Amino acid sequence: MNNHFFRRTILAISLIAPLGCGAETGGHDASGVFEARETIIAAESAGQIVAMPIEEGQTLEIDTIAAEIDCTQLELQRAQISASDVAITERTTEAKPEIQILREQEKATAAQVAVQEEQLVVLERERKRFAKLVAAKAAPSKQLEDIEGKIAVLRRQVAATKSQMGVIRQKRESYTAQVALRNRATSSAHGPTHAQLAQIDDQIRKCKVRNPMRGTVLATYAEQYEFAAPGKPLYKIANLETLVLRAYITADQLGNVKLNQEVRVFIDNGPDAYRELPGTLVWISSKAEFTPKTIQTKSERSNLVYPIKVRVANHDGFAKIGMYAEVSF
Repeated sequence: MNNHFFRRTILAISLIAPLGCGAETGGHDASGVFEARETIIAAESAGQIVAMPIEEGQTLEIDTIAAEIDCTQLELQRAQISASDVAITERTTEAKPEIQILREQEKATAAQVAVQEEQLVVLERERKRFAKLVAAKAAPSKQLEDIEGKIAVLRRQVAATKSQMGVIRQKRESYTAQVALRNRATSSAHGPTHAQLAQIDDQIRKCKVRNPMRGTVLATYAEQYEFAAPGKPLYKIANLETLVLRAYITADQLGNVKLNQEVRVFIDNGPDAYRELPGTLVWISSKAEFTPKTIQTKSERSNLVYPIKVRVANHDGFAKIGMYAEVSF
């Protein structure tokens, strides 16, 4: 009975042991180190850092204000340029008052022509009536000659008045064209001014350093009240939710791997256990290189290996940059 109990105990321990120790440690095809795509965020404008609220280890979302640089001088320059733009607008000539005066003169001249032409109609009727009387010798010819003289004078006056009206119209059109030309020349000065304003606005916008990607702050290189310059690094950030395991395989293993292949990644989880994570093979080098001293491959006798990259999801943050891991295909 004791032997039967002993055998049952050994069987239970053999079934439970793999669960307690995690994945088996043998049979791994390659090993490597976790990496992340690290991005260094630099300043784009010069000035004192008036605020930098981020800390190492902090997770930042996209467009989070990571730092703010003093831009008082830029704002003063913008105010000056904006005032110049307003002055340009005020130099624009308003043609409407002068044009209105010329239009009124033109209307008055047209009315004068209408009166003179009406007078011509009346004199023409008188001329015809007296012509009949003279022909019938009922009126002296002197009266007919006087009427014809008045008609000739009035026609010359109508012609002169119409000419005057044409001069007024030409003057109005010429003045309108001149004002439009001057205004176009004045308005053309708005172009460079608006370009300067856009440039200043872009520089002011860059005074607020907006985080370009979601990730964790790995390191900060500046502090509040320090002076920033264009290109000066402010902080380093990386997305730790997805890490890349850089490992090495031998030429003999190339036939067993392919891009987008699902693999198993094992991370140390205690003295005698591994934690398994799913991974995807995303890159295989086309060139071989000498085996790194810190990397052990399946065949230690191989001098040349091929680097590979395995993308591993790290949503719980268990894997860390620089941590060693094993890969099984």
